[in-house]
Amino acid sequence: IIYCTVHQDKRVEKWPLMDNPLPTLAISSSYLLFLWLGPKYMENREPFQLKKTLIFYNFSMVIFNVFICKELFLAARAAGYSYICQSVDYSDDPNEVRIAAALWWYFVSKGVEYLDTVFFILRKKFNQVSFLHVYHHCSMFTLWWIGIKWVAGGQSFFGAHMNAAIHVLMYLYYGLASFGPKIQKYLWWKKYLTVIQMVQFHVTIGHTALSLYMDCEFPHWMHYALICYALTFIALFANFYYQTYRRTPRQPREPKAAKALSNNGVSNGLSKGLGNGAGVVVVGKVEAKERSSAVENGNGRRKRKGRAKRD
Repeated sequence: IIYCTVHQDKRVEKWPLMDNPLPTLAISSSYLLFLWLGPKYMENREPFQLKKTLIFYNFSMVIFNVFICKELFLAARAAGYSYICQSVDYSDDPNEVRIAAALWWYFVSKGVEYLDTVFFILRKKFNQVSFLHVYHHCSMFTLWWIGIKWVAGGQSFFGAHMNAAIHVLMYLYYGLASFGPKIQKYLWWKKYLTVIQMVQFHVTIGHTALSLYMDCEFPHWMHYALICYALTFIALFANFYYQTYRRTPRQPREPKAAKALSNNGVSNGLSKGLGNGAGVVVVGKVEAKERSSAVENGNGRRKRKGRAKRD
């Protein structure tokens, strides 16, 4: 408690949303409320297309994340940041304030990303609103408020920088996919986005563990919390990857009747005919043909089976 009280970043106190956590919690609560009310509202309505809106939104997010990457990279380089261990500098140094501002914009971008879910629901893509999707969006925006409030600099820049770079690729994919089937057929690299995201969490754990090993001057409780948080994402993304790209869908079982017919040498066409009554006609024609043949060959008498008698 003493640490949290003393080390609050005075530079961000007057910035929007940073005075107290209530506005952030209110936005996240509204998001969760929409998750419940949105599908009910859309239940008996036609889905919105939103093609132009999605194109504009996704490419705007590409530009937004490029801006965040640029600011973090240039400011960290100017401030002489280390990618191995970097403590937080709470001074009013222009480069440090620039890094804090870039991290604040990164926090804001996580709130803007709530629109991903809003668009899914308005388009009735309910299957896209998975637990992973909701957990990722809601937790990132809420938890990054803590990051900006206490550690708007130092080690915080590493994860934000890496994640913003990945989101440039992600929203570029979504933006291109918004143009429709003509472009979507070229987007073969979708699954590699999931792979890159999983690599990101492994790098985060490795980087954080190294900081702990070096006893980096950064709140250790935040390091431990970050490792646990990254582990949950690794588990969830690994499950998503397996279910989407690796799991072989089960083949529907063949009905017993059809299987029996197949085993007895009956053609598929006949088995289909039996299913709709056509088999009765086929069988009737076969019997009529046999009777006609019997009449021609033996005046109506059936031929004896077995060997013919010798003269």
